[in-house]
Amino acid sequence: MLASARCGAKTRSGGSCRAPAVTGKKRCRMHGGGVGSGAPVGNHNALTHGGYTGEVIEMRRKVAELMRGARLTLREMRWGSGRPPPLASRGAGAARQAT
Repeated sequence: MLASARCGAKTRSGGSCRAPAVTGKKRCRMHGGGVGSGAPVGNHNALTHGGYTGEVIEMRRKVAELMRGARLTLREMRWGSGRPPPLASRGAGAARQAT
């Protein structure tokens, strides 16, 4: 019993659990090593919306890049290359007074 592998879970006091790990697992019966614990193989219940998949993250990056390009193009069309762009920190009232 003393020579068996120990559970690797972190306790609330900050130390590691001193209970023996379940045979063939890294955790004790109280920290998830019990029979039937954990998600089933190929669990599709965890996929709720897919908002953080690689494809969606990459699509958001591309959309953000397109939006930056569109804003830059509109700013250049409105102000031209010789005139500085307006300050982003100005509110609607300050922009009306400047024009």
